Amino acid sequence: MENPENFFLSIALLLGTIIGAGIFGIPYVVARSGILPSFFYFLILGGVSLFIHLFLGEIVLRTKEKHRLAGYASKYLGGYGRYLVALSVILGTVLALVAYIILGGRFLKILSSPWTLLSEVTVFQFSLIFVLFLSPFVFKGIKMVAKTGFITNVLFGLIILLIFCLSLPNFQLNNFQLLDSSNLFLPYGVILFALTGWSAVPEMVEVLKSDEDKKKLKKAIVFSITTAIFIYLVFVLAVVGVSGLNTSEETFEGLLFRLDNKIITLGVLAGVITIVDSFLILSLNLKNTLIYDYGLSKISAFFIAWGLPLFLFLLGLRHFISVISIAGTLIGAIEGMVIISIFKKAKTLGDRKPEYSLNVHPFVVYVLTTIFVLGAFFLLI
Repeated sequence: MENPENFFLSIALLLGTIIGAGIFGIPYVVARSGILPSFFYFLILGGVSLFIHLFLGEIVLRTKEKHRLAGYASKYLGGYGRYLVALSVILGTVLALVAYIILGGRFLKILSSPWTLLSEVTVFQFSLIFVLFLSPFVFKGIKMVAKTGFITNVLFGLIILLIFCLSLPNFQLNNFQLLDSSNLFLPYGVILFALTGWSAVPEMVEVLKSDEDKKKLKKAIVFSITTAIFIYLVFVLAVVGVSGLNTSEETFEGLLFRLDNKIITLGVLAGVITIVDSFLILSLNLKNTLIYDYGLSKISAFFIAWGLPLFLFLLGLRHFISVISIAGTLIGAIEGMVIISIFKKAKTLGDRKPEYSLNVHPFVVYVLTTIFVLGAFFLLI
């Protein structure tokens, strides 16, 4: 029997997974590269992201057993697929956690600015405070973070809407440049990172319990992707329209002297809550994956999920845009092409009749693969 509540819960799950650290980097790359290439990237990568999410949705619906991406890769591609996904999950998650450490320090620095006693504390030190404070929660685990995810995302969405409304009097069209050829490829990895949420698709299918509910999976995916893009575009208009080329990498610093400080403080506070929630969910998911799927001890899994991002940050990986650009490109190149390969196999080897079936021309698959390969190539050069 159909349950409308499950449909909206599935949308909330995917939107909450997609909208994370990436949203804070988008205004910067749009301001630097120009609105023409940025619109092109949103159009192309939005389509790419939509196809990959829909591909994985059909894969899940064609398979009787419950798996995550590594399990589907193992079933349809064999051992090499499972190891490729493991490599991507570890690299992508660790880089995303590094991005959250960077953001945590910058946001805490902005929040501390009214207090003279904290003026001497650097962004680097705040980042260390951020990650050290969260360490016991990652080690012991915390059950309530998943439940707070929806609330924090709604709160942050409302803050974005508020910032947009209050920025209108300061909005200037000439803050947008049409094109900067020197930053032409800058948005690729950042926007792809910001549109990646396919890890939530198997959970969406579990939320859509009945066969009638599962028929709405395709609609839920399409709605979630288009809504995420709409939110990003509204956020870009609000930020770049006010700060222009002064847009900072993490968004809020560039707005400090252009909007009411109380509103910026509220936005940063919502951002801190969001990234704390996301950091815990990502690190705990990685830790549990390493323990239950790959047989690591709790200590070893903890030092990879929490210690490796900290180590990379201490090693000098502290450029937010570069980190999420690399993460987005790597995740797209590896997981995107793995999902395409599984999709083609599942069409013939699947053991369940799916609630939807995509009739995709081989040329579309070729284009998607080419986009991922070109992205990886440009990252290397």
